[in-house]
Amino acid sequence: MDWNPGSLMMTRKLHRRQGSIDLLETIGVVNENGNEIPSMPPVHPPLTYDFVLVAKISEEEENNQCNRKQKAFIESLKAKKLNVQKFRDDDDTVFYCIRAPERVFETYRYLLKVSDACNWSSDQQGTIPQSTRIRIVDFILHHTCIKSDGVSEYLPDLIKKNVFETHFCLHEKREQKELKQSWARWSACFRGQPITNIRNYLGEKVALYFLWLGWYTFLLIPASVIGLIVFLYGLAFYSTSPLIQEVCQSNVIMCPLCDISCKVWELSDTCMYAKVSLLFDNEGTVAFAMFMAVWATVFLEFWKRHSSSYVCAWKVFDWCEEEEELILEIVNNAHCEPKMPMHSYLRSTIVMVLATLMMLIIIGLTHVLVVFRVIATVLLAENSSWPVITENSQTVALMLGAVLHYITITVMTRVNCTVAMKLSEIENKHSHSAIERSFTVKMFTFQFFTMFSSLMYTAFFLGRINGHPGGYTRISGRWRLEECHPSGCLTDLFIQMSIIMVLKQTFNNIFEYSGPWFRRWLNRKKTQKLRRRCVKCYKKECTKEGSELCENCKREELHRNYGLIKTDSFSLFNEFLEMVMQFSFTTIFVAAFPLAPLLALLNNIIEIRLDAIKMVSLERRLVPTKANNIGVWTEVLEAISVLAVIANGLVIGISSDFIPRLVYKYYYGPCASGSATGIDCMVGYINNTLSIAYISDKRVSEDFTHHQMVTYSGINVTHCSYRDYRSNEDYSLTNQFWVILAARLVFIILFEHVVVIFKCVASWFVPTSPLDVRNERLYDKLKRLKEELRVQRAQQDTLTKLNENGNVKRTSKQKKANKLNSM
Repeated sequence: MDWNPGSLMMTRKLHRRQGSIDLLETIGVVNENGNEIPSMPPVHPPLTYDFVLVAKISEEEENNQCNRKQKAFIESLKAKKLNVQKFRDDDDTVFYCIRAPERVFETYRYLLKVSDACNWSSDQQGTIPQSTRIRIVDFILHHTCIKSDGVSEYLPDLIKKNVFETHFCLHEKREQKELKQSWARWSACFRGQPITNIRNYLGEKVALYFLWLGWYTFLLIPASVIGLIVFLYGLAFYSTSPLIQEVCQSNVIMCPLCDISCKVWELSDTCMYAKVSLLFDNEGTVAFAMFMAVWATVFLEFWKRHSSSYVCAWKVFDWCEEEEELILEIVNNAHCEPKMPMHSYLRSTIVMVLATLMMLIIIGLTHVLVVFRVIATVLLAENSSWPVITENSQTVALMLGAVLHYITITVMTRVNCTVAMKLSEIENKHSHSAIERSFTVKMFTFQFFTMFSSLMYTAFFLGRINGHPGGYTRISGRWRLEECHPSGCLTDLFIQMSIIMVLKQTFNNIFEYSGPWFRRWLNRKKTQKLRRRCVKCYKKECTKEGSELCENCKREELHRNYGLIKTDSFSLFNEFLEMVMQFSFTTIFVAAFPLAPLLALLNNIIEIRLDAIKMVSLERRLVPTKANNIGVWTEVLEAISVLAVIANGLVIGISSDFIPRLVYKYYYGPCASGSATGIDCMVGYINNTLSIAYISDKRVSEDFTHHQMVTYSGINVTHCSYRDYRSNEDYSLTNQFWVILAARLVFIILFEHVVVIFKCVASWFVPTSPLDVRNERLYDKLKRLKEELRVQRAQQDTLTKLNENGNVKRTSKQKKANKLNSM
């Protein structure tokens, strides 16, 4: 026997765990207890049922048709050799408990083995895991129909018509208890996640979601630290900044911010506002924005690397969702016909037109919010009995607008979901994966416009289209558009982002947890009655490994799961959407809100355990779904990272005062000549950004009344200042405005090109698939090929021996025949 030490070492190396998995364990993202990751879930005989249908039985005549449809559907399931057991409760609730025979799963296993793309998943020995059984039976249930008046009705149609109330799969107590102890509890907030156990219980799709969320949360730590440093940098130096001193010590009289009720005011009144503005608009903001753009790329590239390690260990690297659907179609009906992909230009045109119309409606809501803030500013200034609101009417209106924006987001989320689903149905995709992809893209697009349209207006249009004294832009010729604060527009964006982000994360977490928890508390009272009927059996016989539950314990399990919160195919989608939108907030406008990563980090530490507790304890068990990636969400995240580069470049170049300050420092300020010594280069910047409007000008006098030109101390003024680069005579734009505009455009181009280069380098530097994964796949392919060759040769040897034995027998018979003939 040949022995090759090199090949033995390579084999040992290939069988060790991959580096990405070890890294995730080391940093605490996952916690696999240092064990080898099993390729398949642990298997054991099912103790209860694969799936449960719930219906209401009524003797009323109008419900007789529903009863007949129930019986017809159950008979259709029995025709497919599914075992159905019926439990009737005291309140006319009927549980149809379904268990599929082993023949169904053997067929599934064989089809996996002979498939082109899914054969990596066929290494299942012994009993099929319960997660696989649930997935197969769920597919069969949703693809079983009955004929009613010549129309095929499937399970979703029957549920809509109240033929069945609901359907669900059961939690397994042993695995559920293990996950509660190691993962789904608040005391485990700072422990790694048992990703493999999650995959075994809830499927690869859920496991990949939590793996992604854990990696995203971990990488938020450096982003949060740097964002906090940028914030502290502004906090440390804002008190000594000449810009703050100039505002706080200024005697400049500013023009009224609204009509009629607003008076002229002193710039020094906004001293605190200017200090807050400088906290988020300083030199560190530019570097942080560049860092976050590269951070997004590094996060995605390392995520692809880590996910490939796990899907390789789970043997689903080359798994194909569409081919899996074909296999399940055959398992459900051996005589099924293939669904041919079809494309209709008419359908695509209709979907495109309707989607565009929906986005225009969403953008229209942004205009409504703008109008609301404009009118609210006037009403608060004119009608408020509180001086603090009257004097700060614009800021209060901005905050109210942010709250209204949050309410709009909450309402539009449901509307967007309905519209996206209807548009996906119009497209008539041929497979579930194609439908899910189409729905995800549409839903994210609608949600993105809902959340960011108002922020985009604040970032890029607020204060730039409002006009100037003597030429204000008005809505319906009456209400003046909002102005930026003299300290800059970035603070307005910061206030709006912080309110939306804090409200959204806080209320979402409260409602996500409190509702399911309260419903479970109410349900426990009912299940306690069933427990008391069978206390002795419940504690002893029914807990033995591999034993069947008694009738009362089965009823208790049914009621316990029935009382949990309903789950569907959107349950995980909603979690993904929530986190991806948070990722958008964290990256796209991070230049205006450096503390966004810190808020996201604090939220996600709670979010991971909240989602875990919901899925394990408070909600019905999700149907375990197989997957080898997070689907179209990867492309969505990549699109967000590109938008982050563009948006942050525009925020710094347009909304921030970073470029005007640089231009003033090196071109217009006291240091421009290079001869100034002992003086700060930014002295006089605030006054340089202000233009003067004289009340003697006829156009100005039409905008401001005599009452408005009297200060709160009773002094009449003949002129006031406003933020803009305009001539004091004819209000035309000055040369400095065009110099600053050119500098802004140059900065945006340089910023985006430099960041894109860094993103490309980071993407190239981090391989998508680790070398360990490639070697493992090659090793597994070689192993399978050798096994197939061994089986094929064994079959050939068997046939050869049979042929030889047949020839020997024929030769013996021929000899006997020849001998008889010779006699």
